[in-house]
Amino acid sequence: MTDDVRNVRDALSTITEYWQPHRLTSINDYDVKVVKLHGEFVWHTHPDTDELFMVVSGELTIQLRDRDVILGPNDVFVVPQGVEHCPRATGEVHALLFEPKGTVNTGDAGGDMTSELREFA
Repeated sequence: MTDDVRNVRDALSTITEYWQPHRLTSINDYDVKVVKLHGEFVWHTHPDTDELFMVVSGELTIQLRDRDVILGPNDVFVVPQGVEHCPRATGEVHALLFEPKGTVNTGDAGGDMTSELREFA
């Protein structure tokens, strides 16, 4: 990982596919990822880690089995480890994710939406 300055907006402007996280930088054992979201993801859990969402633009709904959490720009929400959730965006959302290195985007669900973490040049 480089020690260069990274710009969140510039990084997001290069992403062309939804639900494909890109590593912006790393800190200790965590990745800071940028991602564009649209539509509904898959229900899944991360059995061994929490997952932090920070919305940069748009409105993101984190569906939980007992409620929906709605995030707007600059809102942050942590999904506790082991809690089943399903992100949904009716319009385009730009977001940051903070997760331990190696965390798979679909958690324990797997499937077609599983993405390899992408790197910026």
